Amino acid sequence: MSTLVKVRETIADLYREKGKAELINGEIVRFMSTGIKPSRASSNIYLSLRLHEGRNSQGLAAPDNAGFVVNLPRRESFSPDAAWYVGEIPEDEMNFFPAAPVFAAEVRSKGDYGRAAEREMSDKRRDYFAAGTLIVWDVDLLSDEVIKSYRHDAPDTPVIFRRGDVAEAEPAVPGWRMAVDELFR
Repeated sequence: MSTLVKVRETIADLYREKGKAELINGEIVRFMSTGIKPSRASSNIYLSLRLHEGRNSQGLAAPDNAGFVVNLPRRESFSPDAAWYVGEIPEDEMNFFPAAPVFAAEVRSKGDYGRAAEREMSDKRRDYFAAGTLIVWDVDLLSDEVIKSYRHDAPDTPVIFRRGDVAEAEPAVPGWRMAVDELFR
């Protein structure tokens, strides 16, 4: 009788992956493409961050599919829908960001609902905070509570932003503000 031994995948394997993926528990986890509204919302967050970057040299905006390498017991990478990074830039800028973003936005797609999805999102937020992320947005375009902004120092008590509000991500992205309504344009 033969026994199959599963080989632990690495960041080097992730570089060869086609499409959006993260390295979790030694396995590459692929993500499905997203719909029109979620992809436009994440693009609008990135665009707003990118414009802020032009006014603030204290960080870099990162769009969907950017890779961030982390060293956690169960996770070795993130690929948020939009992010703000402060830290060292690798000499070879073709590489992933070498650490977690200080701000990450996760925009819910069609499959991001239900008990299992909520558990996965909660686990991922815990991982973000363990890796040094200060603020994580859970963006739900189908809810009246459009943005739940979780802080590393109050991970179970989100600040809620609704349509008509102006959201922020202090202290992760100092001085940056974004109208919630911009997510729907």
